[in-house]
Amino acid sequence: MSFMKQALISAHRAYKHDDVPIGAVIVRGGKIIARGENMVQKKRNPTLHAEIVAINRACKKLGVKFLDDCDIYVSLEPCAMCATAISLARIQNVFFAAADEKGGGILSNARIYDTDRHLWLPTVRQLPEYADESAKLLRDFFAKRRNKKETK
Repeated sequence: MSFMKQALISAHRAYKHDDVPIGAVIVRGGKIIARGENMVQKKRNPTLHAEIVAINRACKKLGVKFLDDCDIYVSLEPCAMCATAISLARIQNVFFAAADEKGGGILSNARIYDTDRHLWLPTVRQLPEYADESAKLLRDFFAKRRNKKETK
């Protein structure tokens, strides 16, 4: 199973606990070393995006502060906060499924690697073959959330 498929499985886990369904996996040497899903609602912490959760787990597992020999796969384009954290962690490559025109921090909106000075710039690549699956999961999640509000 592909690494992006694993990120999407993590996104489904976030959906189940009522968080925005975004998932991430960090890969080193062809093996997944950490997984993360959004935990903002579950843990009541606005910084617990999937990428941050995965970075924290990878650093803890490896006992390092830099992940410069790792790649990250994310189901949605990282926001500016997560893109900065990815840079600070020195992750080598960022792969994402769906673009995020409103909140994207890399290619769609903030474009922080283009406008901010970063000591570490990862290579970024969208994997469009997974974009529809990721976008559908997000649409379903927000439709469900809207329906809950309407029935109250």
